[in-house]
This record gives sequence, C-alpha cells and structure tokens, in this order.
Amino acid sequence: QVHLMESGGGSVEAGESLRLSCTVSGYRYRSYCIGWFRQAPGKEREGVAAIGGDDSTFVVASVKGRFSVSRDNAKNTVYLEMNNLNPEDTAMYFCAFSGDILNILNMPRGDFFASWGTGTQVTVSS
Repeated sequence: QVHLMESGGGSVEAGESLRLSCTVSGYRYRSYCIGWFRQAPGKEREGVAAIGGDDSTFVVASVKGRFSVSRDNAKNTVYLEMNNLNPEDTAMYFCAFSGDILNILNMPRGDFFASWGTGTQVTVSS
C-alpha cells in the first residue's frame, strides 16, 4: 500500500519561501506521478503542480513563476518549492499519488490520484 508523508509547512511572512516534501513509500517502481493540491478554509481544493512518471511537470498559472516541482528518486521524495509567498497561498497542502500518469500536459484532476497524504499547513502573514 502506498503511503505519502508531507512535511515542510510552517508559518512565514509574505515574500518568504518554503519547500514542501512528499515522501513516498510502499511503491516498488520509480515511475509515478505526484500532484500537489491545496485547500484554504471555506474554499474548494485546487491543484497547484504535478510531476509525471516521466518527470514532465506542470504548474498552474496562478502560481507559475513562484512555485516549482521536482523529484529526488534516491530519496523517493517530490518537492514543491514555493517562493515569494503571499497570504493568498495560505492553505493546507496535500500531495497525491498516481501510478498511472506518465506524461503531464496539464494539472490532473484529484480523482485521478489513488493515494493522498494527510497534509501540511502553510500560513503566510502579511
């Protein structure tokens, strides 16, 4: 069974940076897709970025230029680098796993992912 563990969240001031980590365990293959999603209080969950099984990446327009996604296969970890944070980025951030998505052309919907982490909170103050 695939298990995901997010880490790296915290409270920062506007303009600062955070790097979130998603560590994957329980999957024997290296080719898998990780999506990053976030949900703010009272708002719907939204996709932020994803990295495909072939290491293709997609970042949604609203955070493009500030957020990036990458992978370290040796550590079974996917990262979400978030720069120049602003209060609108405040949310619970989740990573999600799919063993079926190879190439990323756009942000996959949440229902394409089979396993989810429990989330890490990011709070940005002005």
